Amino acid sequence: MSRFWIEDVPRYLNQEISLFGWVNSRRDHGQIIFIDLRDRTGVVQLVFSPEVKEVYDLAQKLRAEWVIEITGKVTQRPQGMENPKLSTGQIEIEVTNLKILSEAKTLPFDISSDGKELSEDLRLKYRYLDLRRERMRKNLIHRFKVIKFIRDYLAERGFVEVETPFLTKSTPEGARDYLVPARLEPGKFYALPQSPQQYKQLLMVAGLEKYFQIARCFRDEDTRGDRQPEFTQLDLEMDFPQQEDILSLIEGMMKEMVETLYPEKKIQTFPFPRLPYQEVMAKYQSDKPDLRLNKDNPQELAFAFVVDFPLFEWKEQEQRFDAVHHPFTRPKFEPGETLSEVIARIKKDPAQPTAQQYDLVLNGFEIGGGSLRIQEPALLEAIFEIMGHTKEAINQKFGHLLEAFSYGAPPHGGIALGLDRILMLLENEPSIREVIAFPKTGDGKDLMMNAPSEVDEKQLKELHLKSFA
Repeated sequence: MSRFWIEDVPRYLNQEISLFGWVNSRRDHGQIIFIDLRDRTGVVQLVFSPEVKEVYDLAQKLRAEWVIEITGKVTQRPQGMENPKLSTGQIEIEVTNLKILSEAKTLPFDISSDGKELSEDLRLKYRYLDLRRERMRKNLIHRFKVIKFIRDYLAERGFVEVETPFLTKSTPEGARDYLVPARLEPGKFYALPQSPQQYKQLLMVAGLEKYFQIARCFRDEDTRGDRQPEFTQLDLEMDFPQQEDILSLIEGMMKEMVETLYPEKKIQTFPFPRLPYQEVMAKYQSDKPDLRLNKDNPQELAFAFVVDFPLFEWKEQEQRFDAVHHPFTRPKFEPGETLSEVIARIKKDPAQPTAQQYDLVLNGFEIGGGSLRIQEPALLEAIFEIMGHTKEAINQKFGHLLEAFSYGAPPHGGIALGLDRILMLLENEPSIREVIAFPKTGDGKDLMMNAPSEVDEKQLKELHLKSFA
């Protein structure tokens, strides 16, 4: 007999079916035992009658969260006993066969609530139980639907999804890298990618023209509510774009996604406003302003693009200039300005040039950022020099990219959207940890797996490392 999902059960009235799931709750009414059975798709009422003695006797043992298999007949509930709160509330299943597949200890917390009243550490320690609650299951299913929508939307517009490596080269791009020792080359390390930035630019040099990826990224930085050591972003790059090509693509995608998957939400302004950085900072004292007219209404979505960022910012503590976005961001050229002229202008006063950079903000959060890129080796070298890198260091860290650009690199640009933040806002959650299946704590720990953890001396010896614990 084929397996059935609970959400489909009402279609099989007066038929015999089999179901698998968890005991959601139990009620004893006189001699009749009622069990609410739960699977991913819903809840249905099971009826155990003493008339089927062997099955009834076994049902008396059932407790919450036991895993069972049943066979029974789908019947109409008695008049007046319907439950309008359930999609299966008009029917019940008269059980004729029961098999206990797994027993369960008493859970460390109640999973029938939304869980927000509990300690987050407790929830994360037993995350596999926390994910059984309806709110968390909904968040993960909606996450899947958002990612599927993005994939379909971009594929229909000629984009190709390409996976890029997790083991890559450590390069200075802002945050600290997570390093991975190379066992076969003692003293050398891979780095986990902070983003696929260089790879996606190399894919443009390769002539792919339209790339995207649902990318995992890793940054060893202090965490807070909307950051994690590992996170997921939509990474996207195009050959031969104007800035507006990228903005209008993302704007259209976000609008259609909200209308399709979150019809209860309202986009405040469309097209999304394009707001110059200097004006935004002067008016809101923030480059990610909350533009909602009614900030108490989470169903209102105020998107905007912040554009025309400075190319560099001064790092007082380090006494040097650093890229506002990243070193591959293209500066704005003055009308008629040649490459040598723009290099000379930038070197003369790095605080003045404007970047072809843009951020996407939503309700007070930055949910994406991108830029048009530098494809000229001389300009990229000049940017690195302004940031304080020697020619030797530039060649060591970025020589592969400079060489690639010498073989005919097209103009290109792109954007990366933080999927965790977007989902946090669309699901009205207070933290991205609520929309990630297995997140870390605020200080980067995995309480369920007890990671990070020590490794034995044999492993360290294989990697030619010493423990300093």
